[in-house]
Parts: sequence; C-alpha cells; structure tokens
Amino acid sequence: MEFIKQHFLSFVVFSPAFFGAILGLIPTNSEKCKKVVQYAALAFSMVVFLVSLCLFTGFDNAATGFQFLEQVHWIDALGISYSIGIDGISLPLIILTTFLTPIVILGSFTAVEEKIRSYYSLILILETGMLGAFVALDTILFYFFWEAMLIPMYFLIGIWGGKDRIYASMKFFIYTLVGSLLMLVAIFYLMYQYNVQFGNVTALVTELYKVKIPFEESYFSPQVLLFMAFALAFAIKVPLFPFHTWLPDAHVQAPTAGSVILAGVLLKLGGYGFLRFAFPLFPQAVHFTAPLFLILGTIAIIYGALVALVQPDIKKLVAYSSVSHMGYVILGLFSLNQVGATGAVYQMLNHGISTGGLFLIVGMIYERRHTRLIADFGGIAKQMPVFAVLFMIITLSSVALPGTNGFVGEFLILLGVFQANKIIAILAGTGVIFGAVYMLWMFKRVMFGPLDNEENKNLKDLNCREILVLTPIIIAIFVMGIFPNIFFVKMQTAIQSFITQIKV
Repeated sequence: MEFIKQHFLSFVVFSPAFFGAILGLIPTNSEKCKKVVQYAALAFSMVVFLVSLCLFTGFDNAATGFQFLEQVHWIDALGISYSIGIDGISLPLIILTTFLTPIVILGSFTAVEEKIRSYYSLILILETGMLGAFVALDTILFYFFWEAMLIPMYFLIGIWGGKDRIYASMKFFIYTLVGSLLMLVAIFYLMYQYNVQFGNVTALVTELYKVKIPFEESYFSPQVLLFMAFALAFAIKVPLFPFHTWLPDAHVQAPTAGSVILAGVLLKLGGYGFLRFAFPLFPQAVHFTAPLFLILGTIAIIYGALVALVQPDIKKLVAYSSVSHMGYVILGLFSLNQVGATGAVYQMLNHGISTGGLFLIVGMIYERRHTRLIADFGGIAKQMPVFAVLFMIITLSSVALPGTNGFVGEFLILLGVFQANKIIAILAGTGVIFGAVYMLWMFKRVMFGPLDNEENKNLKDLNCREILVLTPIIIAIFVMGIFPNIFFVKMQTAIQSFITQIKV
C-alpha cells in the first residue's frame, strides 16, 4: 500500500498501457470474445479515470510547485532522470485525457469491427503516452513521451482510417516528428549550457529554467533561436497557422476515436508545451516574439473560420473549426497576463469537450448514412429528435453560448488579449461571429428543412449506448459553463507562478 502511495502518479500514467497489454492476451476468435475485449477495454479505461480523480481531490490548491512528485535516476552520465509531477496546469489536462478515453472506447463499439484487440490496446497505450507528456518534468523524458504518442496514433489512422488513411497518417507522423527534432537539439544545447554554467549535467526542466541564454532584440539572438526551436514543435501540434495543414487530413481520415483524441488531447500538448517549457525557459524571447504569435493566432482564428464556412464535409468543417478555436489558445498564452493564460488553459479543456463531442456526433451519423456531405442531409431532426437536441447543445457550446463551457474560456482570452493589444482583440472577436455563422448554418442544413431524401427517412434515433456516450459530454458542458471555479481554484496558483516566471 505504501508503495502505491509513493508511486501513485506512475500508476495513473502506466496502468493504461499495462491494461492494453492484458487486452492483447484475450482471444478474439468469436463474437462473444470480441464483446469481452470491448467491455474489458471500457472497464480498464474507467478504472484509470476513477483513479485519476484521486489526483484531483488530493491536490493542494494553495501549494506552490509540483505535487505527487517522483524521481528516479535513469541515465546519470547525462543527468537524465525519471522525474514526474503535476501542478494546476497539468492536472485538468490529465483529467480531460482520462475522461475522454472511456467515452471514445464506448463510442467505438459498433464503429470498429476488425482487429478490435489491437485497436483498443493502441488507444490505451496512446493514453499512457499522453499522460506521460503531461507529467514529465525531465525534458528528455518529455521528449520520449512526446514521440511515443505518434506511434499508436499513426496506426490508428493508418489501419482504421478512411480511404486516404496512409497519406494522412504519414503526413501527421512526418510533420510532428520533424518539428520536434529541432526541440531535441535545443534541449541538448540547454543541458550543455547548464553544465557550463553550473558544473554538472541535468535534464530537469526546473533546473534548466536557471540557465542564462544571451538575448538581444533580433530573431538571430541565441535565446530567440532556441525559443523558436521549441515553438515550432508546439506550433505544429496546436496546430498554428501556417503549420496546420496536416490536421484536416488527419481528422477526416481518422476513425472517430482518433479524431476525438486528436482534437481533445493531442492538440492541447502544443499549448501545454508552451506553458511548461518554452515560456519559462526563454522569457525575454517570448516577450520579443509575442506580437508575431498574436498575429498568427488571429490569422488562425479568422482563416480557420472562413475555410470552415465553405466546407461541404461536416467532419472537415469541424476540423477547421479546431484551427480557429486553438488560435484563441495561442492568443491567451501570448497575451502574457494572468487573465489570458487562465482563459487559454480553460479553453484547452473546453475545446476538448466540445469538439470531441462534435466528432462523436459526426461519427454517429456517418455510421447510419456512410456519408459526411452536408448536401446529403436535411430535415433529419424529424427522424432523430434526441440526436437533434444533443447535437444542438454541443453546437451551442462550440459557438460559446453563455452558460456553456465555451463562453468562459473565450471571454477570458479576449479580456486578456484586450489588455495586451486592443486591435488584436477586436479582430479576434470577429472569430466568435464567424464561428456562430458556420456552425449554426451547418446545423440548419443538416437538421432542418424538407426531409426529401429517402435514405434519411429511414434513419433511427440514438440508442441507449450512444446517449450514454454523449451524456458525460453534455454534463461537462454545463458544469464547466456554470461552475468554472471548480477548475480555476486548481489552476490559480500554478498560473500565478507561470506569470512570475516570464516577467522580464
């Protein structure tokens, strides 16, 4: 019992991969065995979620620094250690990850019928990779988890994706891998500089914060170049314009679970990387480059919204909406104030819930009609009233209706950005209008109008399992929209510390 207490965070991180390995031992030579695999995967993911809630309830809101710390020497010669811990920034993202995983597993019961043992094992292994990246305090350990996540997602898209799945999976893999190689070079350089300045080697990010890197107001300054090496990896993951082109392909070709995990968690690792690594390591470079990133974030908001507006495919429309919504996260971060940063972290959670819900909705309608073209629908609210209600709630959350989760994050971000740059805030505010236009217009064309397509007249409404899949999403939308302080009290101390770290 004492061992589990001391290594509780490790248990949360690695138990999904362990459970995924157990799934690999279950035979799938009959329909009954396949059902066992499905329900075992669901049970395992629920165990991880319930255990992770102990992190939330056991977290000390007032304490500074990291909690649930664990550190074990790994490669002493290079100062690399297995060092993990959480603060108020990583905690809500961990809960988001463990919350979405059982939802996507339950949502996949009828969507995936081949190689299901491998499918569910990969989802659980991917969960370990994502959780590991959120808790890693050693930069090399973080890089290990960062790259390890690519492998299960590559196979999820490449095996269970659409007709262009190989192209999409390769594009996703290459973009993310190449972008992060420069980050690895920058990490080694920081470790070298730490050795020069302090006489020993370490890869702990809390120690590397102390390294003094020369800075001058030039994009060729050593500190700015190092910051850009980190920023490239994180900007690709966000994804920030103009590094976003892998995302629509990956989303459209991925199975529903892959799209939900991509939108819900993987994109958040970009924003988290800025907060945990790039900003505190290079504070002067952050202030120097902030105007550039504010402009790119604004372009992402408006460009993503306008491109979403003209999409004929529902799933591609939701994919481009991700580009737009994640642009707000960048604006909140680079506003460099506590209001904007709080909004950015909360918006990462909101986007995971709302956009994850939208991808689940698209998957459910695709299973029935095997098409995602908006023109193929119309009037289906008459056939699927329960679906229509749940779809509307998630759509309103996505457009940031007051009372839903989306409103809180976007309002705080725009408030923070207004303090930093009024023109940027006004331009970014137009994205809220565009978001309402493309989402509500899409909803109108799909759900209302004449029911004149014979195939749509035979559609069945959501069954109990599908309602159960969407119910936690709906609950989260209203809980986060009405009671945001549940999360703010956890985040406050860490974000205050973050703002102090980046002051110059």
